[in-house]
Amino acid sequence: MSQTVDRALSILPLLAEGPADLGRVADALGVHKSTALRLLRTLHEHGFVYRQSDQRYRLGSRLIALAQEAMENLDVREIAHPHLVRLNETCGHTVHLAVYEENEVLYIDKVESRYPVRMYSRIGKPVAITVAAVAKLLLADLPEGERRAVVEQLDYPMYTSRSTPSADAFLKELAKVREQGWATDLGGHEESINCVAAPVRDAAGRVVAAMSVSAPNVVVTADELLTLLPLVRRTADAISGEYSGRTPASASASASAKEVTA
Repeated sequence: MSQTVDRALSILPLLAEGPADLGRVADALGVHKSTALRLLRTLHEHGFVYRQSDQRYRLGSRLIALAQEAMENLDVREIAHPHLVRLNETCGHTVHLAVYEENEVLYIDKVESRYPVRMYSRIGKPVAITVAAVAKLLLADLPEGERRAVVEQLDYPMYTSRSTPSADAFLKELAKVREQGWATDLGGHEESINCVAAPVRDAAGRVVAAMSVSAPNVVVTADELLTLLPLVRRTADAISGEYSGRTPASASASASAKEVTA
């Protein structure tokens, strides 16, 4: 039974490459055409493959619908939280997770610093979109036309002398962030607060969330905080691997644990 299931599942990535006839499926599986036909008929009955008029098979709409439904029901906060906690235990600083929704960037999770000086950010509260590191990552991943439209309709308050002053400056910053794959806010919102952030990506490589580590100057300098960037990026990659299904949760947790003890 397990061999039959294995063979049936092996058909799906083959058809993901494009339609294939019975002979190609049989050759790929290393089985007789009659065996391949039985497997294809079963998958067809469940809507996982579709037989075209030219007698070739392609992926069926039922499989695509299930994949879409599964992605919509994934909770990035639930997946990310254990990783955020481990990162916080390692560095001691405030850790955030944020998403882009309806033209706002919102914090959806926060792990407090172990130091006496705390940040006033709150879960569910919008971030300062023109300066926050997490916002830069989320907006940088938007398609160019949408990105420009969003950026041009924003206001640009000068929270500090390091705040983003204009749409043109913000577009240049987002282009840099998109290229390098990480972002910072070094006193752009509050003079005394610095932040480094990395993206969480889905299976297609799209940024679905952004996570960050923030700390005040009285605890660590900006340069000291930047030394945590490799750890922040590895944590984001671990969340991405688990969210996209590339890495099982157990393996992801084990990798994070090794980072802590290394």
